[in-house]
Amino acid sequence: MRPMALVPALIGIAVSAGAAFAQEAKDPGAEAYAQYCATCHGATGAGDGPLTEMMTASVPDLRTLTERHDGVFPMLEVIHIIDGRTGMRAHGGPMPVYGALFVEESGGMTPYSDVLYSRGKVLSLAYFLERIQQ
Repeated sequence: MRPMALVPALIGIAVSAGAAFAQEAKDPGAEAYAQYCATCHGATGAGDGPLTEMMTASVPDLRTLTERHDGVFPMLEVIHIIDGRTGMRAHGGPMPVYGALFVEESGGMTPYSDVLYSRGKVLSLAYFLERIQQ
């Protein structure tokens, strides 16, 4: 077989592998939500997580953020609440400060990697919440 005849075959294999990878790729926002948020806000975001029975603060339905903000998803407010370091706190304060947690979680290789990791996680969560609006 000629080397040039291999090129289309290799491209076909690469495209197939890429398509399979894309199907298996997970949504980082959904994964972060399941790990950090679902315990309180519930698997679907309805505010019915297993810890709500033990909480004194009410847990909002995250699926209705757009509805409660006149049809516009409040992206910046959501980012600030998830991050928690901006002074804007959800539920009057009991929600964890995830921005600081994510910086700590990043491993501290460089100050830039900490910031990028934390902002990436916060933004992934915010985009996920935008997608689950009813």
